[in-house]
Amino acid sequence: MKRNLKTLVIAALLIAAPLFMFAQLPPLPGDTPAEGTEVGGTGAGAPVGNGTFILLTLAAAFAIRKAYVLREVKEEEKE
Repeated sequence: MKRNLKTLVIAALLIAAPLFMFAQLPPLPGDTPAEGTEVGGTGAGAPVGNGTFILLTLAAAFAIRKAYVLREVKEEEKE
């Protein structure tokens, strides 16, 4: 029963999730951003550097943990 309840809750969340994800409305004709630049013009964009740094940090942490666990397993086999 517990397994069925978990499956039901996960399925309900996956089915209901798109109902709560609304896209942003497009700009009205003639509206421009406060800086005076066109939408999507220069100066707009996401910072890519921070995401890359986070990805590399997580990859390094994962590799270090895998090496640590492997070392523990080898030490247990010696005993």
